[in-house]
Amino acid sequence: MIEKEIRVLVIDDEPGILKNLEVFFEDEGFKVLTALNGELAVEILLHEVVDVAIVDMRLPGIDGNEVIRRTIAAGRQTGFIIHTGSNEYRVPTDFLNFGINRKNVFLKPVKDMGILTRAVHNLIAGKEIDAV
Repeated sequence: MIEKEIRVLVIDDEPGILKNLEVFFEDEGFKVLTALNGELAVEILLHEVVDVAIVDMRLPGIDGNEVIRRTIAAGRQTGFIIHTGSNEYRVPTDFLNFGINRKNVFLKPVKDMGILTRAVHNLIAGKEIDAV
């Protein structure tokens, strides 16, 4: 049986964080795409197959919330993990209708990167992300 390649898009405007996540997820066996800003992220999400997007919220131009909204509005079947450094971030109410809730939010820095891998697998399997 051939396993489906899992495609992850990492979106972060900090090159160091972007590279670290890219290398980590490649080591986990995922096909990784990256974007340093929201505009590029939307282009990738609308034109590529992406199973899960790991989205920073504070981005130049289009912020992470808008990236998610545009992707959902386009009817793309992508799971979302919110990766933010803001303790004040709250999941917008409209996201709840699409299964995105507080369990999808991971605060930087994530000390146990394995939880991100489990979150990706849970999203792909249609399961709720385990509480952290």
